[in-house]
This record gives sequence, C-alpha cells and structure tokens, in this order.
Amino acid sequence: MSRPAALPPGATPVRRIVLDELSHGVVERLDAGSAASLNASGLVKVSPLGLGLFRIEPVGMVGSVRTPVLQLDVRPKQRIDLTRLLFLLGYVGDQGFREDAVTAEEVPGLWSALAESLAQLADRAMSRGVLQGYLTVDESLRTVKGRIRISDQISRRPGMLVPLEVSYDEFTEDIAENRILRAALERMSQVPRVRPDVQSRLRQLKGKLGAVSRLQSGAPLPAWRPTRMNTRYHAALRLAEVILRNASAEAGDGQQQSASFVVDMAKVFEDFVGRALREAMAAYPGEMRLRHNALLNEAVRDSDRIVVQPGAVHFLGGRPVMVYDAKYQAAADPGASLSADHYRMLAYCTSLRVPTAWIVYPGAGGIKLRRILNTDIDVVEFPLDLSLPPAEILASVADLAKQSWGEVLRQASLGR
Repeated sequence: MSRPAALPPGATPVRRIVLDELSHGVVERLDAGSAASLNASGLVKVSPLGLGLFRIEPVGMVGSVRTPVLQLDVRPKQRIDLTRLLFLLGYVGDQGFREDAVTAEEVPGLWSALAESLAQLADRAMSRGVLQGYLTVDESLRTVKGRIRISDQISRRPGMLVPLEVSYDEFTEDIAENRILRAALERMSQVPRVRPDVQSRLRQLKGKLGAVSRLQSGAPLPAWRPTRMNTRYHAALRLAEVILRNASAEAGDGQQQSASFVVDMAKVFEDFVGRALREAMAAYPGEMRLRHNALLNEAVRDSDRIVVQPGAVHFLGGRPVMVYDAKYQAAADPGASLSADHYRMLAYCTSLRVPTAWIVYPGAGGIKLRRILNTDIDVVEFPLDLSLPPAEILASVADLAKQSWGEVLRQASLGR
C-alpha cells in the first residue's frame, strides 16, 4: 500500500509503502538507489522484476527505512505502537527499565516520533547543564599524576625514569553517558526528511556535547550504571541505546542518504518474556534459568546426544518443576504450526520430567489447556496482549507466574 507521508509545507512529497510483517509482499516501481537501500537494510527482500518494478517482501523483521524519496514501514502483526515497541526493546536491554522512560511523543510516523522524543528527552537531561563525572585516564607523562602503573612502566620503558606511565581520575564531560547521547543525537540528525525544526534542535543539543568523544562506528556502546547522580539522564539514555542498537543512518558520501530502524520482533518478544518472567518468579521459592539445556536421550557418546533448550525452566530444590517457552509466531499466523510447538513442549516435559509446560503467545484471548493423550502432561497456551499499557503487560506476566506457581503447589499436593 502506497501513500504520501506527511511533510513540512514546501517539501517534496515522500512516497510511503506500508506492509504487515505477515504479508506476502507487494510489487512497486522503485528507483535503483531506493531498491539498494531497502535491500541493504535487512528489513525486506527486494527482487527486480524488470521495467523498474520490484517485489518487496517482509523477511520476519519490523521497522522502517527512509530515503529522500521513499519511506517503507513494516508493522508488527499486533499493530504495536512506538511506545510499546520501545518498552519491549528497553526492557530486554535493561532489567530495571521503567515504563515512564519510554513514552514516545505522539507524532505520526516512526522517524518523527523517534526524533521528537530524543530531542525532548535530551533537552530535559541537559537542562541543568551537561553531566560530568570521573573518568580514569591512562597517559604517559613526564611528571607524576595520580598513580604510576608499575607493570606498564617496566614492560614499556625498562630502565627509564621518564616518561612515566600513570593513571589518574579526571572530572570531565567526556563520560559514557554523554558519549552515548551524542552518538544518538548525531545518528538521528542524519535521518533524511526529519522536520527542519527538529533537525535544528538535534544539532543544537549535539553542539552542547562538543567536548565529548565520538563513538567509533561499530564499536560496542560504553557501559554506564544508573546512579543518583545521573538520574536526569536515564530516560534519554534508554531511548538513545534503543536507537543506537536498532537504527542506522548513512549521511551520503556519494551514496543515497538513508536511515533504517530494524527490529527482530520474534527475538525481542522471546527475550522480553524470559526476562520479565524471571523477575516475576523471583517472588516465589526456587530459581529460574533462561535457555536451559536439557538432554533428551540416553547417549554414551557426546555426538549422539540430543539437547533441547526451553526458553525458561524453574527449579525448586535443584529439581525442575516448571518449563516455559515464548513463541512470537502464534498458531493463528499464516504458516505457523500449532503441532510443532506442542511437540517441542512435550519434548521439554519428557526430558525434564515436568508435568506442565506453559507456552506464551502474543495476542488477546483466554488461556487454553491441552492435555496430551496417553500422558500426564498438560500444555497451557498463555496469551500476552502487547497492545496493553506496559504496566498491564507486566501484570499479565506476573499473573502467569502466579498461575504456574499454583500449578506447582497443586502437583506437589498430588505427590507428583
């Protein structure tokens, strides 16, 4: 489906294509530059058909690609809005992610919302000035400053008194928090066709961080720790990390300017369920292990072993008592296999000697219990509605924890 995207007055209309992640794709007329940008993003597969026509097919990712003349959006099957998507991404990235840190500005379109939200949060973060902190610096100096690194001095300059290898703490703006924020502001300012006033705000905010080192392209994000001193930065940093991990922007250098925000929803959903469920189960006795390896068969040689890996297993007294798995592709989705999921859950229960397995699907509806014939094994299908507010999504996961723990107690009363 194609339609022009809303743009500032006087701007050339941008053609917009919107797909559902479960759709079979569309045939559209594209220029060679746009086709190359779409293919390079990893969001879709673009195949030439001739005469300037291309087939555009989703590949299991969701997100958006923007060029100066085109915007392609692949939306999640549940029509999850940006606030929910950022909540899920942030929760996976940080166990203590708070829902109030991910509320996106109510601006139509992914790129406008991301840019406006980052500008708002960064402005709020730096409203009382740029954050400063202590940074450990290693240098070679002709005078003593801080402490001498004896081992480095001996290995690098044997027998020499100067220069000295020293380490000292410097109170500076060039800290991890500011490096992350600068990188995100820089990346979003390179997105084509962002409103001029928002672009200007992004550049002004980046200018406040002129004394901060730029992150090298492809380098891992520097580690930072939430503290009382950097509280005002928390919300901006959470969004900045989401942008840096999932978005890319190319400024040109002779190529077509483009930006992409690409998310593997299956991985995000499965990681989110595991993380949130482990937090919820912390209220009950025992220990939860994520992606626990279990042996399915008897084998003398390692090469003959068949290993299964459920998403989460809860242990009590060192013994597994409950097994869980999260599957983003529900049975109602085209091409999904209900039986394959239940075969897998049956294997988990058999391997771990657990009587009940819980499989979490995205979506609304009621819980379904399926008794496996000729066994004492139950598979429970638990829906998780991602369209709910973040607090209610977490409340649903807490309900899953409560119900599954109740099943553990029931099984214990039966002596199983």
